[in-house]
Amino acid sequence: MNDIIVQKYGGSSVANIDKIKKVAKKIVQKAKEGNKIVIVVSAMGNATDELIKMAQKISRSPSERELDMLISTGEQVSIALLAMAIHALGWKAISFTGMQAGIITNAVHTKAKVTTINQEKIKSALEEGKIVIVAGFQGIDANGDITTLGRGGSDTTAIALAAQLGASRCEIYTDVSGVYTADPRIIPSARRIANISYDEMAEMASLGAKVMHYRAIDLARNYKVKIIVKSSFTPGEGTVIKEADTMLEKFVVRGVTHETNVGKIVVQEVP
Repeated sequence: MNDIIVQKYGGSSVANIDKIKKVAKKIVQKAKEGNKIVIVVSAMGNATDELIKMAQKISRSPSERELDMLISTGEQVSIALLAMAIHALGWKAISFTGMQAGIITNAVHTKAKVTTINQEKIKSALEEGKIVIVAGFQGIDANGDITTLGRGGSDTTAIALAAQLGASRCEIYTDVSGVYTADPRIIPSARRIANISYDEMAEMASLGAKVMHYRAIDLARNYKVKIIVKSSFTPGEGTVIKEADTMLEKFVVRGVTHETNVGKIVVQEVP
């Protein structure tokens, strides 16, 4: 088959050693089907939040450059452990930091944007039959400094790699089995959406849907990267995010989103 498939596993998918081992088995099974696999991994569980808390105990306003240096280490732990887990299953794998993977960004620390990707090391490793594991959320700027991509950064890393490598699809693995009409953790009767357009998904993401960040959806739309959102823990077809099908006078409600971090202030009886 020899298709390139990019898979992204979020922090909940690699939160502990048992989960990392399960993810490794899933990845090796996909590789056995004849695919070239590139994996993007987030930091384990809440590791990034814990690193930020540590920084804030040192300084209330830490240097953004040094903060990037610190929080980028979370992904280095998860990529190394995942590579070891794949080795233990008898398969070749290699882990790359964002810098080693050739991910070049602008110099805006803590919210950098990817400008280009030097694909040579990744393509060389794929040709050697290795599963490539890339640290999400990070890159390097023109000065050689480590940068991080901000919220949704690992999704953005995965989509950017899929676009640059010409991958057949980008599979996003999370703790829910696709995109739902509402958050299934809040509304148990919510239904999985089989297919959704980039525009619809970007709108839902911008209004509070947590499955993917709207920045990654915008990037996928620009480069026409096919996305499949699946659960790391349960089998299923997931949700396909792609260009909209041609529709004539077909308007439907696709889903309901919510945002909890919103406050309301009412001022009354102001003279």
